Amino acid sequence: MTDISRHIQIVVAPGVFADLATAQELVSQTLAARGLTGGIVDTATGSDEVIVVPGDGIPIDMSPYTSVVRVDLGQCTPDRSPGIRTHIRGRGLDGLRFAIDSVYFHRFHPGMIVSYGDHPEQRAELRVPVGDGPFPVAVLVHGGYWRARWEFDLMDAMAVDLTERGFATWNVEYRRPDEHGWDTMTGDVSAALAALNTAPGDLDLSRTVLFGHSAGGQLALRLAADSAGKPVSPALAVSLAGVLDLRVGDERWLGEGAVSAAIGARCAGAQETYEASSPISRLPLGVPHLVVSALDDDPNLLEISRAYYAAASAGSDSVASIEGPGGHFAVIDPASDIYRDTVREVDARIRGTRDHASE
Repeated sequence: MTDISRHIQIVVAPGVFADLATAQELVSQTLAARGLTGGIVDTATGSDEVIVVPGDGIPIDMSPYTSVVRVDLGQCTPDRSPGIRTHIRGRGLDGLRFAIDSVYFHRFHPGMIVSYGDHPEQRAELRVPVGDGPFPVAVLVHGGYWRARWEFDLMDAMAVDLTERGFATWNVEYRRPDEHGWDTMTGDVSAALAALNTAPGDLDLSRTVLFGHSAGGQLALRLAADSAGKPVSPALAVSLAGVLDLRVGDERWLGEGAVSAAIGARCAGAQETYEASSPISRLPLGVPHLVVSALDDDPNLLEISRAYYAAASAGSDSVASIEGPGGHFAVIDPASDIYRDTVREVDARIRGTRDHASE
């Protein structure tokens, strides 16, 4: 088997960075964290996938490359040109870090991209463990306050870790409401879950777990409530720092007005949509679930999760709460204690064992 290259080249157009040294520092730190070499170059050599930063909106000449991760520091329309595997946009200079991670996971832990619709964003990445199935399935729904610049690469590390622990993982991408509307997003997430019924691999759909992070927590728990009686229905749903009360999220102006921007109206002007979409308004969900909160997260999100758990506990659902140290992204970081506590609890409920999470 040919060795996989640990060298990553980042081709950057002149004048893209206000201070090149800052970008080089970020790149060096990110490469080192993944045990990689490489850096910013004028021209790429070889046939490995490269990262290209051409400047916002500028077309890429694809002839020198076999595969590209495109980075635009500002927000722009997605580049769907042939040969561009993914387009990271609107994340500022930190987009370089996400691009390096994307190349790393694609090279060393590749999955299979499966389309569940005709639009390019209607896709999921399937990873299946080595060995004999059938495997329980972890469905991952990313967050990002329902904004298009955040994509399913946010969940790559979690997907790889859960696959190594024996779960088939279904990392879902979906159309975001700032570009496609709230109902389109809701329909996509529902379609992605249903598509598991025809997904390849030896999957045990009776042991499907929905994980949703941040805004994805809202999507996952709403989806759990909507899935009763459907061919694919989760055995467990997990909110990871989820936005579980949209009315409070709107009132507190979370994410600089992310809730009303996504739905298209303040709560008072779209009460029916808020109630249909907000997990706390959908109680009881009819599905066992976990509410996971990091103690150093936004205190509004911590409060929302605690209030949700209190309301859910008073009803008929089987619900548990997990809290632990860390910030907003600790709950999806395989290196964190709270993440390991969560996986341990999921293992106990889905597979009747805690061994896989005790490492």
